[in-house]
Amino acid sequence: MSERQDTLQIRPASAADYEELRNLFFHLIPDDLPLDDQIGREKLKAMLAHPGLTTLIGSLGNDAVSTCTLVVMPNFTRAGAPYALIENVVTHGDHRGKGFGQTLLQAAFELAWKQDCYKIMLMTGAANTGAQKFYRKVGFKSTKTGFELRAPGYPSRKIT
Repeated sequence: MSERQDTLQIRPASAADYEELRNLFFHLIPDDLPLDDQIGREKLKAMLAHPGLTTLIGSLGNDAVSTCTLVVMPNFTRAGAPYALIENVVTHGDHRGKGFGQTLLQAAFELAWKQDCYKIMLMTGAANTGAQKFYRKVGFKSTKTGFELRAPGYPSRKIT
């Protein structure tokens, strides 16, 4: 049976997806710090082996078009219910506005709920109004204030 080319197929990433993920992340942070391919492959393999972490990839046929990472964190409050964090959400620039990011995030939500998470958190840039609108559309609420602390000298992402 052949798969339709416009149907997003979602699966957990593996270390073999290094090239596809690297290419997708260029659409998230075009001016990211350089990473040697050998080191990058080792980092991806270690990341994917981390307990509670799943990176999802959404593909059209053989082309990876969207990704996000879900981290489920053990918790002692809320009767021990874990919580989840979503990070590194990106859809390839040529495929934005087609619902693929929303479909991918819905799969991440389902994965978190299956693991009994009581909430899912996500941060986006304060100046990135397009992303904020997208996250509200998929159901996130701006009910808390997020804070971050970056390592000295680490560059911020530029919103274009």
